[in-house]
Amino acid sequence: MPSDSPRAIAASFGCGALFGLGLALSGMTDPAVVLGFLDIAGRWNPALAFVMAGALAVAAIGFRLAGARAAPLLAPAFHAPSANVIDARLVTGAALFGLGWGLAGYCPGPAIASLVAAAPGTVTFVVAMLAGMAATRTWLARAG
Repeated sequence: MPSDSPRAIAASFGCGALFGLGLALSGMTDPAVVLGFLDIAGRWNPALAFVMAGALAVAAIGFRLAGARAAPLLAPAFHAPSANVIDARLVTGAALFGLGWGLAGYCPGPAIASLVAAAPGTVTFVVAMLAGMAATRTWLARAG
């Protein structure tokens, strides 16, 4: 079954909606919760640690179940990342991600889920994130 089949698209939409709902219910769409977790010298809020632990437990079960299959349910094959080297590009990207997360309290998933509220700060963050992604794609295409 092609990965762009109606069933695959519906499954992708459902997974995204479930992810967004989970982010909203856990409070991770509130930048104050994330910034409170990162503020280890001030009023530290451990809520994000519990959300991460729960997500890791669910992911571990999912990877275990997926590993027992020859192929995914709605695609002809699994697509694992091919890169396995820690290089300057990976470290720089991770550092920029962390800086953005620490400054704004958002990372892409919660920011997109928060667009439902249409808060100006969230919209600004998502527009800036998309602009940064486009600029990076253009820069890499020219450099490479």
